[in-house]
Amino acid sequence: MKTFLLQFFTWWNSQTLGTRFHTWRHGKKVGQDEAGNVYYEGGVDSEGRTRRWVIYRDYSEASTIPPGWHGWMHHRVDTAPPSENYKPRDWQKPHQPNLTGSAAAYRPKGSVLTNQHRPQVTGDYDAWTPGS
Repeated sequence: MKTFLLQFFTWWNSQTLGTRFHTWRHGKKVGQDEAGNVYYEGGVDSEGRTRRWVIYRDYSEASTIPPGWHGWMHHRVDTAPPSENYKPRDWQKPHQPNLTGSAAAYRPKGSVLTNQHRPQVTGDYDAWTPGS
């Protein structure tokens, strides 16, 4: 029941009821990545290409798609990673979640959201005042 309510009232948790119905009618499962995201294809888009989509395991966060699947999703390659024995390159880093809006987000020196003080002004700036 919880899954049904989440699919009915939220769009950021995995899939909506409409996506579930569309996937059931038109989708052919292509594969699954190590994060648990499931990839589908089926139907044709306005440019004549096969539609491709992903059902996220948890929250709908596009940065969780690995590089091999990203290339397939955007029609850069025709074969999905399970079909081609895809191996990530040595320079590819593991996934890190998007931390924007969280306490662990990057805060530069002088940001109002940090406890650090802003560097002092050097004195080479004179503020404008009306009438001067």
